[in-house]
Amino acid sequence: MGTLTVNQNKLQKRLRRLAGEAVADFNMIEEGDKVMVCLSGGKDSYTLLDVLLHLQKVAPIKFEIVAVNMDQKQPGFPEHVLPAYLNELGVEYHIVEKDTYSVVKELIPEGKTTCSLCSRLRRGTLYTFADEIGATKMALGHHRDDIVETFFLNMFFNGSLKAMPPKLRADDGRNVVIRPLAYCNEKDIQAYSDFKQFPIIPCNLCGSQENLQRQVVKDMLQEWERKTPGRTESIFRSLQNVIPSQLADRNLFDFASLKIDETAASRFVNVVNL
Repeated sequence: MGTLTVNQNKLQKRLRRLAGEAVADFNMIEEGDKVMVCLSGGKDSYTLLDVLLHLQKVAPIKFEIVAVNMDQKQPGFPEHVLPAYLNELGVEYHIVEKDTYSVVKELIPEGKTTCSLCSRLRRGTLYTFADEIGATKMALGHHRDDIVETFFLNMFFNGSLKAMPPKLRADDGRNVVIRPLAYCNEKDIQAYSDFKQFPIIPCNLCGSQENLQRQVVKDMLQEWERKTPGRTESIFRSLQNVIPSQLADRNLFDFASLKIDETAASRFVNVVNL
């Protein structure tokens, strides 16, 4: 690729800066870490790898990067694309072969979305592989918009206030998941992917329906953003500014013990003398 345009250079710097800030804010990567970058072949994971490779060069600490792709044996999966790309980069990589496609097709009725089960099977396989290669961190390509969408999905359909944390210790206790693109928006990532001309692998090779609930939420947020630019960023900031006493979760705040503070100064105002 030749010289970047002014706008391309600004975009690249912005993504690198935001990823660096997220890594620093949440202490995502430490000295001596072995970071397993999960590479799906989509725009997000390509951008993640690209940004982390730059960070590896300029960071004041030393850490390893190993790219990992999971071949789930979906019909038509272009097996040559990622190895060719990663060989050209000179990045250490592994292709994990696991036929979860057949398992999902057997368990999920025709016409139903397979995304949820497929994701769980993929996650379990990658957790196991991370442990096998001694990876201390598992990097995923979720961005700010993914996090906000997940927040609304959980609120609308699961009755819970939770999203995707930028850093998470898995339930097995043996894996730490990091999301260095947590501060980056999808529009920037798409633009970056376009000008970098990453060899994108389609995400619908399995023939599954779209995750309709997520698409509804995505459309809603895009419409809000169109009408009120900056709203998605404001919602994301709210996830960093939680006030338990203003919610209704008794596990987070002791509402039962709230009583009048007899030592507090009186706020009584004598309106007669005003």
